[in-house]
Amino acid sequence: MPPDKAGIIPRLRPRSAFPTQPVAPLNERPMSTALRPSACPGLLRIVQALDGGICRIKLTGGSINADQAEAVADAAERFAGGVIEATNRANLQIRGIGGEHAALIDSLMAVGLGPSSAAGDDVRNLMLSPSAGIDRQRLLDTRPLAEQILATLQGDARLHDLSAKFAVQLDGGEGLAMLEHPHDLWLSAVERDGEQRWAFGLAGCPTDVPASSVALDQGHALVVAVLELFLELARPDQTRMRHLLAEYSLDGFLARLAERVSLIPIEGWQRSAGPDFLHIGAHPQRDAERVYIGAVPPLGRLDPAMLRGIATLAREQGDGCLRFTPWQSLLLPGVQADNAAHVIHNLEQLGLRCSADDALAQLIACTGSTGCGKGMADTKGDARQLAALLQHHGLALNVHLSGCSRSCAAAHIAPITLLAVSVGHYDLYFRDAAQPGFGALHARNLTIEAVAALLDDRSRSSLDA
Repeated sequence: MPPDKAGIIPRLRPRSAFPTQPVAPLNERPMSTALRPSACPGLLRIVQALDGGICRIKLTGGSINADQAEAVADAAERFAGGVIEATNRANLQIRGIGGEHAALIDSLMAVGLGPSSAAGDDVRNLMLSPSAGIDRQRLLDTRPLAEQILATLQGDARLHDLSAKFAVQLDGGEGLAMLEHPHDLWLSAVERDGEQRWAFGLAGCPTDVPASSVALDQGHALVVAVLELFLELARPDQTRMRHLLAEYSLDGFLARLAERVSLIPIEGWQRSAGPDFLHIGAHPQRDAERVYIGAVPPLGRLDPAMLRGIATLAREQGDGCLRFTPWQSLLLPGVQADNAAHVIHNLEQLGLRCSADDALAQLIACTGSTGCGKGMADTKGDARQLAALLQHHGLALNVHLSGCSRSCAAAHIAPITLLAVSVGHYDLYFRDAAQPGFGALHARNLTIEAVAALLDDRSRSSLDA
């Protein structure tokens, strides 16, 4: 289907039930007049980039079974350039897609990787902890509520006017949880005085002070009420909750919300963040005999052979599933603890990083100038060069390389950000809560070699202090 004049392929309305019925060719699928059209890629909206089309596969809770993973590998190999990306919302992307859009989509729909209705593809933006249900520290398993919310998002036509960027987060109190990504609505499990309930907030993160809370059995009702109220109050150009709350007071929104669901004031509680490194290496699950193993595809990219190899390990050594994470990594859950070293060895043989001390495991980078017209530098290539230099210095630092100010590779602010200003040159920022954007600007127009030397000097100075 050709894009419209704005370069946006319009949202598609449902033609049949998915994935049990055949998918109509793209040129036969009726188009909708979406209230908030989007240029974001989806499964049914393949967006063009410098290196070809991009298809984004939204995964339920970041999870994909081994058969589905192999289908993604096959599709990337048959219909695209073989580049598969783990995203910062725990989804997958296929890059470099050629002209066979319908065949690629059909192959993925056939294994259950599509929406239950075509118009519901855009709004399946629900993020869970990668270790939901198996985390030793969880208060509750968020997956049943997630299934209920996703069914409503896809099945309720009133919610299909949400922006493709409008996102919800469920936090079950896990030790492994990305708590720095802002969401339009977040819910976090709380236990107070022996009672569990959902604390929630708007346009922020679970580490923020919550706006209020609801009873545990009101989680689904809260989500629906917030989304419906947003659509009633927001103008079409106000695509995110933060846009609405810039003009409509939070107190006013909560007052309207209280007419639809019973709010319970909550004071003196705030979510604390756990260590990010729990997504790398072997970590115990609730079942003491099992571990999950976190592995990082270098700079978030996999090839078909790599994904097939991981799928085989998941089937033979794990619980048959892979879980992708917001750190652009993946978990292999359900591994017998005694087999962890063997599985890690096999993952490393496939090219994944399984140690937090590996410099390349700590770096993230956007597509850069090789695939994006806005990229000012080859961020992927520069990141590999920086990783080699940092590893030489014995450093494994959390660094984000961004080809432009849009920060597509990171929804949160990394401790260190390199913003490309020209080919091979970057401005260096350090995260600072008092500073907007990437943080405090430390140096301008640095080469990768200069960045590595500066970070090494800074590390040595901090150790000497």
